[in-house]
Amino acid sequence: MHLETYISDLLYRYECVTVPEFGSFLTQRVSASIHSSTNAFYPPKKILSFNEQIQKNDGILIRYVADVEKIPYEVASKKVAKHVKYIKSYMTEGETISFHNIGDLTLNTEGRMLFEPSYHLNYLTDAFGLAQFNSDTITREVLKEEVEAIEKVVPLTVTPEKRQSRNYLKYAAVAVIALSLGGFLASKFYVNQIETHNQMAQEEASQQLETKIQEATFVISNPLPAATLPVKKLSGNYHIVAGAFRIEENSDKKVEELQAEGYNARKIGVNRFGLHQVVYASYESRSEALKALQDIKKNDNKAAWLLVKELD
Repeated sequence: MHLETYISDLLYRYECVTVPEFGSFLTQRVSASIHSSTNAFYPPKKILSFNEQIQKNDGILIRYVADVEKIPYEVASKKVAKHVKYIKSYMTEGETISFHNIGDLTLNTEGRMLFEPSYHLNYLTDAFGLAQFNSDTITREVLKEEVEAIEKVVPLTVTPEKRQSRNYLKYAAVAVIALSLGGFLASKFYVNQIETHNQMAQEEASQQLETKIQEATFVISNPLPAATLPVKKLSGNYHIVAGAFRIEENSDKKVEELQAEGYNARKIGVNRFGLHQVVYASYESRSEALKALQDIKKNDNKAAWLLVKELD
């Protein structure tokens, strides 16, 4: 049984994948970052961790195994439990259990599980196709010393013997002013050149990042199984509510998630609190809706509830 393959597939979709009577693999999103010394850009990603305290079966893994292997839920549950038993026996003997593209698990001297995550896959779907890349170093030169050197002039030594030659002194003063003004203009032009270079380098780095995003493609080696479902007309005044979201983007993601699980999910608008409502499905009759609600509460979401509303 390739348990790590099923867990890996589900980590793309869920933040927590629980293996009953064993523990849970958790994901946490981290933002994109830039290495200060190497100028390397790293895309956003999900980091993995493991919590052996969370062992209660939430049904996600077992349902997925049953769907992929096309076996009853109870049979899938027994297969997972048997595999977990083997894993625990190997770990008790001091062996390291490797979950491909997930990480390694071992037992310490106190009998607790230690998890070392793998960094071969990025489970954040928003970052598919984005890879690390390096940007050219943006140099910012300090011109203070050069400007001071340009503005320096040879000091004039005025002796009593030379005070009679005032014409030379006049010309020397004009030369000092000309040199100072020329040095100031030259330094200002040089500073402008540096600022222009920096701006062009920043624009080039931004263009590279944008190109990476536009060209991003991805391939999942173990895609989710395809399901052929009958298409029902999305109508009726009885709606089973899955949740309400302040941000519309989150409601769209919830609809996609439920549709992937086989529900006729959709958005039914904004309620009086300004939240975007998402439903599992809508039904014409109350009895049909109550029957579906009972199944959803039992197998998927205990917090689901029935909304009776006539939509425009």
